[in-house]
Amino acid sequence: MAKMKRNTVLVVLSFFAIYFIWGSTYLLNKIAVTELPAFMLAGIRFAVAGSLIFLISKLLGLPLKISKAQFKNTFFAGFLFLTFGNGVIVWALKYVDSSFAALEVSAQPLVVLLMMRVLQGKKIQPMSVIGVIFGITGIFLLVGQKEIIAQEGAVLGMVLIFLCMLSWSYGSLFVGKADLPKNFFVNTGYQMLTSGFSLLLISTLFGETWSAPNQWSTQVVWAMVLLIIFGSIVTFTAFNYLLRIVSPEKVATSSYVNPIIAMVLGWYFLNENITLQSAFASCMLLMGVYFINTKKRLTIFSRFTGKRIPK
Repeated sequence: MAKMKRNTVLVVLSFFAIYFIWGSTYLLNKIAVTELPAFMLAGIRFAVAGSLIFLISKLLGLPLKISKAQFKNTFFAGFLFLTFGNGVIVWALKYVDSSFAALEVSAQPLVVLLMMRVLQGKKIQPMSVIGVIFGITGIFLLVGQKEIIAQEGAVLGMVLIFLCMLSWSYGSLFVGKADLPKNFFVNTGYQMLTSGFSLLLISTLFGETWSAPNQWSTQVVWAMVLLIIFGSIVTFTAFNYLLRIVSPEKVATSSYVNPIIAMVLGWYFLNENITLQSAFASCMLLMGVYFINTKKRLTIFSRFTGKRIPK
């Protein structure tokens, strides 16, 4: 699939969305899942968001017709990202803090790099390796805290989130190469809508008890509105756009910044604990983002060899 023309402003805004707005969705999901069944919550979120995207696309005159192959690809991408990749994470939030979930997902850039090496034969560049080392060190410091692991159900939540992270990682590579609708907004709409209905079907099969919005608390209603508008329509559209513009491992660096946002918001709104070790680990994660995204070259023994290793 050919890369789209790069728009610097859109790229910057899109990275802002997947770094900071997406970081807040862990808090919003944690608030909502305290009252609503996980798969129903995610299903309503994506079904409504997908429907709104189609309505907006229609008003803007964007073509909604896609080929059969494109529909299959959007359905599969939606399953990797949303049906499984997000739906199961929301379910896992019943067992772990919102910040912990985001912290574990921050291993995604490493998995993306390894998948690109194994599946696509792409060489892992030295600067990216350094970034991953910083990132993994930060993850180890974060999840190695006894007070986190000792929480009831934490191990189950960790395993489920890890599987979701694998799904997202593979989905990032799939989207970069698959035949998908040319308009990334329409592409997002198809992924959202198919995943929303899939999650509602799963919710029914699991026997979840549904409730109407007028039965939800005010904070859950606001959490759902923000998840639909910003966490789904705005941010997932930005995510799909970036996957067509920049390399997947750079897009995956959002999972290094999301934990920091989730940690601060979880501490402020949900009284989730932030330790000194967590704060130090967050700095390590940010260093990981820098090294994976930087365009600078790494100099090794340049004083003796006069050579630089290209990024």
